Amino acid sequence: MTLLGKTALITGGSSGIGLAAARLLRDSGARIAIMGSSQVRLDQAALELGGEVLTIRGDVTSFDDLAHMHDVVHRTFGTLDILFANAGVAFGTPIATTDEAAYTRMMDVNVKGVFFTVQAVLPLMREGGSIILNTSWLNQVGAPGRALLSASKAAVRSFARTLSAELLDRKIRVNAVSPGSIETPIHRGKNQSEEEFRAYATKVGAQVPLGRMGRPEEIAAAVLFLASDASSYMLGAEIIVDGGRAEL
Repeated sequence: MTLLGKTALITGGSSGIGLAAARLLRDSGARIAIMGSSQVRLDQAALELGGEVLTIRGDVTSFDDLAHMHDVVHRTFGTLDILFANAGVAFGTPIATTDEAAYTRMMDVNVKGVFFTVQAVLPLMREGGSIILNTSWLNQVGAPGRALLSASKAAVRSFARTLSAELLDRKIRVNAVSPGSIETPIHRGKNQSEEEFRAYATKVGAQVPLGRMGRPEEIAAAVLFLASDASSYMLGAEIIVDGGRAEL
């Protein structure tokens, strides 16, 4: 699954699944750009990746930031072969207590951000390119208190189908990866100690058929497959990597 000679952009690429994907795609030969909202985390990610990475600070909900992202990638790479639209947020939204601000935040990042990220990079995408959208196992199930997160990820799952149909003439494949509960910063509470997080991971892992939370590298492997020519006959599809949680 070599990516030699290819270029890749990863949003939400400074930590967690995005950083793991950036590392694996780079190790497979691609030139990498990562976008994130924190310059500090971007700088740390660049150090971890060895400095051979283009970093772009920006918010996927900002049209100005997306235009800047386009310009930087165009100026540096010229064209783009791979987009991993990974940036997203996750938090509980109980129907009785969720306010409009929480609704707007969830939908702006997870739905609007993905749609307009794809729109921003399309002029750069080469024919035969691959777009991978990060959705969630929650689009498969009904989880109490997760109505908006599940709905936002179901919308992203739908994008993989509809955008694939729309981009057929350019031979651009759009597919989705659906992680389960993965050990990433998005699952860590504010000021949570390592001991507290390990206890949380054990509790969540007990709900997974495989008996543990997943690792970012396990999602990155699916992203690499979808980014590479090994998945050339996949279009509008979804790879669920959740330890069996949505299936068993």
